[in-house]
Amino acid sequence: MKELKTILEAFEKTDFSKRKAALATVVRVHGSSYRSPGARMLITDDGNWVGSISGGCLEGDALRKARQVMMENKPITVTYDTREESNQNLGIGLGCNGVIDVLIEPIEPASPVNPIMLFEKIVSHNQPVFLATACNGKLAGCKLLVDGQGEILFSTFDNETAIAVKQDLLDLATKLSSRVKTYGDTDIFIELIQPAVSLILFGGGFDARPVSELAKSLGWSVQVTDECVAHIAPLFFPKADKLSLCQREFIDRDFTITPYTACVLMSHNYEYDRDVLKKLLKTESPYIGLLGPRKRFDKMLEEFNKEGIVLTADDLHRIHAPIGLDIGAETPDEIAVSIVAEIQSKFTNRSGGFLKYRSSPIHHRDTKSDQIFKQVFLQDSATVQPGKHKTSGR
Repeated sequence: MKELKTILEAFEKTDFSKRKAALATVVRVHGSSYRSPGARMLITDDGNWVGSISGGCLEGDALRKARQVMMENKPITVTYDTREESNQNLGIGLGCNGVIDVLIEPIEPASPVNPIMLFEKIVSHNQPVFLATACNGKLAGCKLLVDGQGEILFSTFDNETAIAVKQDLLDLATKLSSRVKTYGDTDIFIELIQPAVSLILFGGGFDARPVSELAKSLGWSVQVTDECVAHIAPLFFPKADKLSLCQREFIDRDFTITPYTACVLMSHNYEYDRDVLKKLLKTESPYIGLLGPRKRFDKMLEEFNKEGIVLTADDLHRIHAPIGLDIGAETPDEIAVSIVAEIQSKFTNRSGGFLKYRSSPIHHRDTKSDQIFKQVFLQDSATVQPGKHKTSGR
């Protein structure tokens, strides 16, 4: 989502009376690749770009191909074979051991098939959406955007194609893989796009500041709340999306917490964290992290039991106390890395271990087609959103 926002911002700043532009999108990968399907890059004819489709090795050639697309005003799909024995035509020995298809589309601001016009709709929707893009043939560049309820938000396909593609898009809710599928003589890239992580920091102490900064660098939405107004001065959190002075009893009233919201309690006030945790147990947040030693959380559990509040297995799974990955963090900045890395691993359903010990590929794959999966959030088998969590009564 951060990449879409960055591209959208660059697009809005471009003077199209003087510049031409194109959009490059990774649509298919066989074997290994630095970026997965759905990675995008906006290219302008002055040689600048934002976003990326690789680790930097394909961007130069993509720029040359993009200039051709800008001149001819026609989309093309380029195949890059990065295997050591096959990539000498690129002039470099990449050795990435993968074959990558990249769709490059011309950008015409007033065109009904301008792909950038959809990004604002996707970003503002703040819910999972499904996007289909035709890669070749007479339909090349056509788009279909569908929300999680199956409502068509935008389409430049003919009705017959839209109907056929729509069902395959909705199937991504369970298959979770972005892929190219052929309809007649047209290859169409279908993908699931999920909202960015929304992070709420409960407690605005000095150690919350690097957590906010790091989360914003990843493109997450960040809100900071505290009961002390001195802790939430804009000077301390210059990049946060929202700062709130909120008493603990009004947390459920003042904050919208969704299955894409991570909640971090780091106020250093035991009673505040305990009372906020009670509120968060009733929400759909898949991640609740508590700063402090394990004994602190154990004490909360004892108090909960006396009050008749019983935590389910799902509750205990989503509560992380102590918070963070075990990376030997000591300073506030190091602890911030530990916390944000744990949230990332939670929302992508990964263990957070050393990649060198991972026996399977770094990126998830569809073993039938060798297609690389996009990173996806925790999933419930019946929905594109993380499953709801329930807490038994008091």
